[in-house]
Amino acid sequence: MPFFVLSLILLISTPCFSRTPMEFSDQIWEVGDRRWTVEEEHRFEEWVDETVTEDFFIRYKIPTDCADAVYAIRWIYARIAHLPASANTREGRWIGHWSTDWKHLPTHPEWHRDERFRAALLYLFPKTWTGTLPLDTYPVRISPDSITPGTLSLEKESHVGIIGHVFLDGSQAHPLQIWESALPLKIQKLSLKYFSSGTPDYKARSGLVKFRWPVSENGEWKYLPAEGHPFYSEEQYTSDFRKGYANFAEAVARRIDPTNDSPKEKITKVIGTVTHFLRERVPVVLAGYEQCRNGGCPEASKLWEVYNTRGRDGMIISLMNHLSQMIESYPLDQEMAKGIMEAIRIDISEDQSVTLGYIYENHLWLSPHPEDSIETRWGLKKCERIRAEIRTTNHSIAFIKKIYRKKDPEYTDFSIRQQLYVLRGLTEEWTKSECRGTPPTREKKAKLSPAPKDSIEARRRLKKCERIHAEIRATNDSIAFIEKRYREKDPEYADFSIRQQQHLLERLGEEWTSSECREAPPTQEKKPRK
Repeated sequence: MPFFVLSLILLISTPCFSRTPMEFSDQIWEVGDRRWTVEEEHRFEEWVDETVTEDFFIRYKIPTDCADAVYAIRWIYARIAHLPASANTREGRWIGHWSTDWKHLPTHPEWHRDERFRAALLYLFPKTWTGTLPLDTYPVRISPDSITPGTLSLEKESHVGIIGHVFLDGSQAHPLQIWESALPLKIQKLSLKYFSSGTPDYKARSGLVKFRWPVSENGEWKYLPAEGHPFYSEEQYTSDFRKGYANFAEAVARRIDPTNDSPKEKITKVIGTVTHFLRERVPVVLAGYEQCRNGGCPEASKLWEVYNTRGRDGMIISLMNHLSQMIESYPLDQEMAKGIMEAIRIDISEDQSVTLGYIYENHLWLSPHPEDSIETRWGLKKCERIRAEIRTTNHSIAFIKKIYRKKDPEYTDFSIRQQLYVLRGLTEEWTKSECRGTPPTREKKAKLSPAPKDSIEARRRLKKCERIHAEIRATNDSIAFIEKRYREKDPEYADFSIRQQQHLLERLGEEWTSSECREAPPTQEKKPRK
């Protein structure tokens, strides 16, 4: 029996091969007899957990969007470890480490200095997307040994992230932390989010998936059949998997971490986690303020990408929402939790500090923008921020009317209803926060002085580009507000509203291009959910 078990483990861990394909110095990288095994997957998991950080792609100057990021992480590790890697393209082509299209470029022992590899990676990005990932991945069983760093969270043809860390100690809002990138393709930070995927689609092969293993057969490369992978399972697609749980995310959490701490232990652990996130945020905010306080970091600029805290703040908001739900669920521990939070102080500068209790009450108003003051970054100028967001929302309504009323009146009415809903939420927040005065109303259009004839067209184009730029930022702010205010309370409404905002962003992007505006327009943090 022991011999049989050992033989079975070896059979599962190492796919059967026949005749190794010939290798050439012209290909992207050579793998020799190196192949993917369970042990190599474990090494990949450790590498993702220890190496991938929010500034990973900024450090190596690699532009990504959501699908690009996960393909890049897999290919980069495979290149480092001299393991096979491949991908299916939109056009139906299968490319991989064996491809020789870039043989004219020099190579280098270090992957990030390897011009041939980098060129292949940049070629891969526009050729792949979330729609090609089902061809390159397989669904996995939901258990602690298979849901690990490097596993993908794939939503049907809309979005994908890669598990960065797994916590099985009850200290997080969810055991799985996901690294995500966003549209469009650009050099940008990764955002760390908690797993919150909806029910996976069997036909689309979405859900929690891993990359397939390229294997050699008769001197050629092909994928190991999905069913032949050691972690393969279709259990996540069954109705029984979610039975007894509120949603798919909760079912996953309980499957991989069945620990049942007491309410007091749960609350204490999460308070410790959010305190850690906030204290890590302090030096990031201070560095951004030093670099950007004189206006050198406009949104979407390279420096803004380096110093903004949008992704980090999203994690803090998720933790605060989770903490709030726990406190409301356990009434006997409410005073205990509030007492702990009021006793914890966060030093936000040399001469200023705030309590965790204050941030808990005002976490929706943390500012991610590095050009803002320290006080604004930490929600201490809440009313000013609400006033600014009300003003930009009013401007958005005016802009939508002006640009789209004649082109698409039905879309215009719908978009304005969405903006008015956001406006009502902001007005409620203004009143709730006891802000002084009345919230700002839409300003009348300013009269412009006549411009010289020879510059009229140029000035008109410049004004239009500035206006489109402002509306794109305002729409991004609306998306952020909807995400913060409604994600936990009403996720279906949040998804629906954000999709509408994304449609507006697409139209604004078209306007930007047709108006021949220079540089790239500012863009949203998260890829649209279709």
